[in-house]
Amino acid sequence: MGLVIWSAKSGRVDNLWEYTMGEQTTITTFYEKDHDRLDELFKTFQRLKRSDFPKAKDAFKEFKVGLQRHIVWEEELLFPMWEEKTGMIEDGPTPVMRFEHSQIKQLLDTIHQKVEKQNPETDQEEQALLNLLNAHNRKEERALYPAIDNVTSAEERAMIFSNMNTIPEDRYNTCCGQD
Repeated sequence: MGLVIWSAKSGRVDNLWEYTMGEQTTITTFYEKDHDRLDELFKTFQRLKRSDFPKAKDAFKEFKVGLQRHIVWEEELLFPMWEEKTGMIEDGPTPVMRFEHSQIKQLLDTIHQKVEKQNPETDQEEQALLNLLNAHNRKEERALYPAIDNVTSAEERAMIFSNMNTIPEDRYNTCCGQD
């Protein structure tokens, strides 16, 4: 069974497994692909917000829900696995990542509030979010994800991927006054 990715365009049919899952899929490969997918959705929102707001809003909704889900996956599955395997709880990278997640969620919510009001004037908040996400994703992709891959077995990674499917949608699926 693949991991179903909620899509505003398709209603909830996309399957991230189709282009990332193989016998030797790593945390790094999967989560980098999800970062790339989310980046493209945000670029679509930015490109369309002043010319086709309904489509921009759909892209934003898919981005927001996807980013929220990505954070839940990390905080409920990846980080606990890392902390259990390494013993690094308070002095490791995960407290920093959780703090940055809270900052990301605040900026995301600020943009969300404007999107709900059909206000496309989100340039400042977008830039702040992009700056934070770029630095955050770099740390994850260059250090944390490879480190998690190094301390986990293929079976443990498979368990993480499987458990990603079990997280209830209500943990992350909120956006834009339509839920």
